[in-house]
Amino acid sequence: MLLPKKVKHRKWQKPRRMNKGVATRTNTVAFGQFGIVATTHAWVSSRQIESARRVITRYVRRGGKMWIRIFPDRPVTRKGSEVPMGKGKGAPDHYVCTVKPGTVLFEVAGISEEKARESLMLSGYKLPVKVRFVKKV
Repeated sequence: MLLPKKVKHRKWQKPRRMNKGVATRTNTVAFGQFGIVATTHAWVSSRQIESARRVITRYVRRGGKMWIRIFPDRPVTRKGSEVPMGKGKGAPDHYVCTVKPGTVLFEVAGISEEKARESLMLSGYKLPVKVRFVKKV
């Protein structure tokens, strides 16, 4: 699973308004020929990214190449089970990536459009965002 080697702050505050704005960066297919773009807001965890990567890899095999365009750098904390209220914030539990509408999540190249569409749309079922298949312009 993906996680940062080093973080500046171990615990982050939650955003005041999460569902705000559209992607201004990573919003075009840059490396591959085909990709999937998020159409909704969400936090995508490193486990979900890994699960989607496995689905795409099954189709790409050795014929093509795949790029993951998102990286989980936001720590999410969780308090232990049956811990009383208070006593501070919990320990970092996992890492997520904040995804806005228009963000390119995965890209593939070197395989046919039908295979790319099938693999990317199947990987979209593993993610908490609605996705759309796109081609390089």
